[in-house]
Formats: sequence, structure tokens, C-alpha cells
Amino acid sequence: MRARNLPVALISLPGLLLFLWPFLGSDLPASTPAWTLMLATVSALLLVEVGTRQLDSRGLALLAAIAAIDTVLRLAVIEGIGGFSPIYFLVLCAGYVFGSTYGFLAGALSILVSAMVGGGVGPWVPYQVFAIGWIGALAGLAGRWRGRLPGWRDLAVLALIGGVMGWVVGALWDIQDWVTVYRGNPTLGWEPGMSAATTLVHFGRFYLVTSLAYDTFRAVGNVIMVLLLGAPVLAALSRLQARLSFEIVSQT
Repeated sequence: MRARNLPVALISLPGLLLFLWPFLGSDLPASTPAWTLMLATVSALLLVEVGTRQLDSRGLALLAAIAAIDTVLRLAVIEGIGGFSPIYFLVLCAGYVFGSTYGFLAGALSILVSAMVGGGVGPWVPYQVFAIGWIGALAGLAGRWRGRLPGWRDLAVLALIGGVMGWVVGALWDIQDWVTVYRGNPTLGWEPGMSAATTLVHFGRFYLVTSLAYDTFRAVGNVIMVLLLGAPVLAALSRLQARLSFEIVSQT
């Protein structure tokens, strides 16, 4: 793993624990500070990026702009058709051009700001923040092999990530609802002490019955947006990246 991606990998570990604990057979204490954990990890990542000068005032301004645009899109469109929402598109593009850490921050701040502005604040937000942050982070990993000018291969890779993550994000979000609303259901639900195999079977049934069709709209919508709008947006962000990374070297 490149050292550049180490911070986002480290702050992802607490997020993974939030999603994985039901499959370990133990209950999550009601006092678990999920919000505090999420805010601490996102803030730490932001401070590391600023402190190491990987993120300057111009990069922060762009992050704020992405979060603001996604907030407007989320409030205007809500979830669109089925699970589709346009907010994932900018997160995918930002991560692909600016890297994994930037992509994670773009996704995390977009969902966090939009939740606070729209009044959609609840115990589900930390799960959403990590899940959408990982969309940008994965796009950033794939973007390491992009060319100077975006071509059809870049669009194909980004569309593939958007499609796959459309289903993955839906499954991750379902975990929080599954262990609370469906707790004790004999065929679909979760209970403390269940074996890992039984837990996986129950969650698989739950996802197929309640979410697969819904999440398919999200996956297909991501693919369509990348194929239709990806080329000009990637080109614009690539030009912006070149300007942000431009340095004047003094002659001695």
C-alpha cells in the first residue's frame, strides 16, 4: 500500500467495525458512540491532509463546493427513481482525479453536510458517511492508472465502480436497519449469538427480499451518469487539478 493511501486506510478500520459487528455474533452496546467515532475519524483525516500540506485552501474550497452541490442535488432529487441519487457521481469523479483520500472526504462531507442541512440526522448517518466515503476512495485507487486525458477506458472503469458500489452501499446501509427493525425475525432477522453462517444466510435473504431491486436503480443510475456526463466532468477536474498542483520554482 502506498503511504499516500495509509491515512484513509487507517480511518476506515473503525468504519469496518461498525458494519462487521453483527457478523461476529455479539451485540453492539447502546452506548456505542458511532457519531463521535465518525466525526473524529473524518476530522482526523482532514487535519492530517491539511497538516501535511496535501490539502491547501484551494483544495478545501473545492471540497466545500462538491459538498454544497451534492447537498442541493440530494435535497432536490431525494432518492430519485428507486435508490438512485445523483450525489454519487461527483464523489466518483473527484476520487478518480484527486485520489483516494480526497475521494473519501468528498463522499463523507457530502453526506454529512446534506444530512445536517436537510434534517436527516440520525443513527444511520455514520454508516452512510463511511459507505459513501469508500465510493470515493475506491475510485481514487482506480484513478492511479488514468491517462492525462479521460478516455473511454476511464469511463468504463468509473462506470464499473459506480455500478458495483451502488449495490455494495445499499447492502452496507441495510445492516443498521436489519439489526434493529428485523431483530428476532425467524427467517430474515438478526439476534445476538447467531453463528456467522446463519447470520450471512439471514442477511442474504433480507437483502434479496427488501433491497436488491431498489439498489439496482442506484447501480444503473450511477453507470448512466458516468457514461453521459463523465467525460466533460473528468476533463474539467483534471484541468483544475493541474492548476492546483502548479508550483513556481525560483531560479537561483
